[in-house]
Amino acid sequence: MRVIEVLTAALLLLYPLTVWLGLNYLPPGVLAGLLCLLLLLRLVLKRQQLKAMALPLLAGVLLTAGSLLAKRQDWLLYYPIVINLTMLGVFGQSLVRGPSMVERLARLGEPDLPDEAVPYLRRVTALWCLLFVVNGGMAFYTAHFTSLEIWTLYNGLIAYILMGILAGGEWLYRTFVLRKGA
Repeated sequence: MRVIEVLTAALLLLYPLTVWLGLNYLPPGVLAGLLCLLLLLRLVLKRQQLKAMALPLLAGVLLTAGSLLAKRQDWLLYYPIVINLTMLGVFGQSLVRGPSMVERLARLGEPDLPDEAVPYLRRVTALWCLLFVVNGGMAFYTAHFTSLEIWTLYNGLIAYILMGILAGGEWLYRTFVLRKGA
């Protein structure tokens, strides 16, 4: 079971590279079938822990199964769009209903956050929403208007770099600028 969990987690993290390799080196349909099986296993094995990720996992199963049945390899390129839309929905909904997603995450490490931090954390959550819009738009664009190589480069590297820059930049700002001013 642990091997399947690690394999499915790696698959989700390396999805664009997996798709590129599979579409270039595996017979048609094999990749879609393997991805569908692994996503389905992840959904079943982690159903108690993955409530927030159940929808994108289910969408991944439907996309991969649909790709296999319809013999449409290009459907595999839509999964990053689904992930970005899901994350936009989760983060956006937290802005409407509160507390913001970044506040929730911050409270995991620091339960007694000062009230002054809440507006800042809301702005950071809104910034994440903007990033999900940009990444989702680029995922759509690369899936429809570019080569598989460009799709893989953006969705498998550039999107991760942008998320890392946002997460790391926010941490640096919070750690060195906000704390220095406090």
